[in-house]
Amino acid sequence: MNHTCRIKSTFTKLKQTDTPAFVAYVTAGDPTLEKSLGIIRAIADAGADVIELGVPFSDPLADGAVNQLAADRALSAGCTLPKVLQLVKDFRSTHPDTPIVLFTYLNPLFAYGFEKFSADATAAGVDGVLLLDLPPDEAAENPELCAASALKHITLIAPNSPAERIEALAKQAEGFIYALSRTGVTGAQAAPSEGIGSTVSSIKQHTDIPVCVGFGINTPEQAAMVASVSDGVIVGSAIVNQIAENADSPELPATIANFITPLINATHQKHI
Repeated sequence: MNHTCRIKSTFTKLKQTDTPAFVAYVTAGDPTLEKSLGIIRAIADAGADVIELGVPFSDPLADGAVNQLAADRALSAGCTLPKVLQLVKDFRSTHPDTPIVLFTYLNPLFAYGFEKFSADATAAGVDGVLLLDLPPDEAAENPELCAASALKHITLIAPNSPAERIEALAKQAEGFIYALSRTGVTGAQAAPSEGIGSTVSSIKQHTDIPVCVGFGINTPEQAAMVASVSDGVIVGSAIVNQIAENADSPELPATIANFITPLINATHQKHI
């Protein structure tokens, strides 16, 4: 499958059967690059529709403690942005169709070179990128971040965004929209907001792009609730926590697959 359409074709296929997407987030290189490859292959084999890979960074301001510790583990194991791209390339050798989105801060891309990153990430098999610390207003003033890029630029929308900002963000979105279920840093410590359905509705007034919801989803019941009002469910910290707790286990990939299977079934609205 051509990399430029993996995200779109995945959501188009799911929409045909009215099935919400399950989006899994892990930190690349956590706990090691070798184990990370086994984990993301197991996640894809378990039925995840999209994989989000966090690029480990030394100052992850938008992340809660769980993901900060994951970044520390990955950095300690020698993970770098070039090694993340190699990880994607290795994953592509066995999984050509699962969309991959990189979560990153601007600093690693600045050091790597924006145009070189776009070209190398695309060649490796990356489909999209979410720049966690790039304000949307500045994105418009820095076209070199997006110019001539085959990568879809994923947009974050918070539930407390003013109506006009939601409209502007929705209209510039690509691939899919990451709607936050609540405000704050990442983490599984607080459940999704009960008002997430109205947030999704307000976004969908302005775009046909799929709206996926993440933050604080760590049980099948929560996944089912969010899936009922959105185009997809994003689970991150709960998975990363499982990796932390089982990092030394030889059965780590299977453990992660077993953990996410009920979440995937609940998202796909299948009986557990």
